[in-house]
Amino acid sequence: MTHGFNLNDDLVCEGLIGDGCGGGRIFVVQDEKLQAFDPQTETSIELLQDVKNAVKIAKKGCLITIECKNETIRFDLSLLAKI
Repeated sequence: MTHGFNLNDDLVCEGLIGDGCGGGRIFVVQDEKLQAFDPQTETSIELLQDVKNAVKIAKKGCLITIECKNETIRFDLSLLAKI
């Protein structure tokens, strides 16, 4: 558990420092929302709504990929937008 987040949960991933965007933050899909938690400030921001039936989240560089039952969502952290 890191700051109350289980990093082994499929709907939680950690941004690695130096990998592009969001380094050191924890990304989580909860209540149909993609959120970013900053452990240094202990604050969360909502990045995306209407994330329905999420199964898994992954991050590589500035791209967050959310696998849902009916679609795959790609969210670009550098644009702060779904692509």
